[in-house]
Amino acid sequence: MQLDSFTGGIFDTNSFYLLNSGILIDAPQGAADWLQEKGYRISTLLLTHGHIDHVWDAARIQKEQGCRVGYHADTEQMVTERDFFKSFGYMWEIEPIAPGFHIDEADSVVIEGQEFQVLLVPGHCPGSLCFLDKKEAVLFGGDVLFAGGVGRWDLPGGDGPLLFKGIKEKVFALDDDITVLPGHGPATKIGIERETNPYVGEGSSFT
Repeated sequence: MQLDSFTGGIFDTNSFYLLNSGILIDAPQGAADWLQEKGYRISTLLLTHGHIDHVWDAARIQKEQGCRVGYHADTEQMVTERDFFKSFGYMWEIEPIAPGFHIDEADSVVIEGQEFQVLLVPGHCPGSLCFLDKKEAVLFGGDVLFAGGVGRWDLPGGDGPLLFKGIKEKVFALDDDITVLPGHGPATKIGIERETNPYVGEGSSFT
């Protein structure tokens, strides 16, 4: 897989560009400028979930690149309603995207010639998706599972037990050698997190 990555915004949010397919996964603040500097063209923007740090530049990228945007149906309001986050007391206002296409959990979804297995793992955020490239053994995990951590569950729509259950039943069902590229922080491996993650690993007191 030919891959490039960008980390931006106040939360150091990761995004990933798949050079062979023109797919960008997530759109943190600064991603649009990075794409222009690199000369990258986007065919499809995939959003792992709707939290503002992952969708900050989505509308700008959609306009500048003329790309389509894919996400879970539960993400719709977060990315199309300017004041969505303000309704929960946050002072964040997004530039809304034009509605995109919905993606649900599936064993196989082909986007821009790229095949993914799609996992729906809510708990950090409603509609959180993970995209698995089986051929390359890479999971684009959003804010579900981190190196030594998991996505926070204290934001609106968060549910810790639901998140832990989804990780154990879906993410940990994958092969140990699969590399996880998370929404924040460094890459990790499924096997490492299954053994050592303090929230959902073996011997964890959280689940």
